[in-house]
Amino acid sequence: MSPRNDALRAARLRAGWRTMDQAAAELTTHGQALLGDPHFTVAPRTWRRWEGRGDGRGWPPEETSQVLHDALGRWPEDLGFTAPAGWIRPERQHEDQVERRTFISITAAALVAGPVAPQHVDPALIDYFQSQLEGHYRADMFLGPHDLIGTVSEQYRLIDKLVRSARGETRRGLLRVGAAYAALVGWLYQDAGDLGAAAFWRGVTQEIAVRSRDPHLIGYSLVNQAQVRTDLGDGPGVIDLCEAALDDSDALVPKVRIMAMQQQAHGASLTGDRAAVDRLIDTASSLIHRVDDDLPWGNACRRTPGYLEVQRATCYGRLGLGREAASLWSQVLDAVPTTARRDRGVYLARHATAAAAARQPDQALEIGRAAAEIAVETRSVRMARELATLKRAMRPWQDAPVGRDLSEILVPVTEGS
Repeated sequence: MSPRNDALRAARLRAGWRTMDQAAAELTTHGQALLGDPHFTVAPRTWRRWEGRGDGRGWPPEETSQVLHDALGRWPEDLGFTAPAGWIRPERQHEDQVERRTFISITAAALVAGPVAPQHVDPALIDYFQSQLEGHYRADMFLGPHDLIGTVSEQYRLIDKLVRSARGETRRGLLRVGAAYAALVGWLYQDAGDLGAAAFWRGVTQEIAVRSRDPHLIGYSLVNQAQVRTDLGDGPGVIDLCEAALDDSDALVPKVRIMAMQQQAHGASLTGDRAAVDRLIDTASSLIHRVDDDLPWGNACRRTPGYLEVQRATCYGRLGLGREAASLWSQVLDAVPTTARRDRGVYLARHATAAAAARQPDQALEIGRAAAEIAVETRSVRMARELATLKRAMRPWQDAPVGRDLSEILVPVTEGS
């Protein structure tokens, strides 16, 4: 007996088709108009077989697949059907061209070829670009990644152009601020779910940091690389990069040491080492009161309430410590301002997953509902991935009303990611 097709049911309800019979009738009408074929028909019993428990759903014919996609915005394999061998989505024939165009757009700002016309570069431009950074960080909290990637990468392009004409300390200063801009572009791509682009820009960050000869920026760039490794689930890679950043820790400002230790804690959580997580977070906490630099980048430890407890709660969740993580999230979220909407959404999604791990599905549903609203608004793929983790954690209740409600809540998140 095949399981009920919750994905198709959720898509039907989202389209406003309240019953399976209505869905069959609506899809028939839609298909006749789309295909120009008055004989196109989807029978009610066919839809019931697709959606309900029965003798299997089969794979819809090619024309029906196209009609489903046009009507519901999703291909059959995204609607709970199992694709047959050899099935290729019609749009995939263009993927090579799309990927090429995407690569060019990602690298365009960082790889401007050829010499540029010499120009005078006033040192005041360093302060100008630094002052813009804080505004970009704030806008990221409100808007999410997609609306900022173009703006920030274009500013990096201008900085790179100016570096080629600048001399002496002005050039060094522009390299330092350029590394911060490249790091922000990398973060925006990471939040948008494009880890390949994020890794590319993290590499740019490291190159510019090395060229600046600034040990604090070099350490910061290694932590940036470790962040991508964390999202890739590579615990040993995270630890390697953070240990490299901390090799000469006495020469680093406390902020960079804190960043490296908290990121190393994430690596430890990926390898299942709770003792290391607590040791690293506790050591980093002892340095917080010493953060007093005026560097314009990497200020999350000052800007984010409960910054290190956020990291501990995240690590606990990854370690499967549901009750401990849920308790920490309850404390952390009380201190997060409503203006930090994107961060709040990520924290809510992680809190919901911790509640599910603590076998509190009703609480997980309510917390997940609030996170899903923010995910749709910000289009953060990172947040969508956190909600996908929540859905996996809720599998024990997938056939219960709470599980079906969660599936419906997450439909717009899946469609927007």
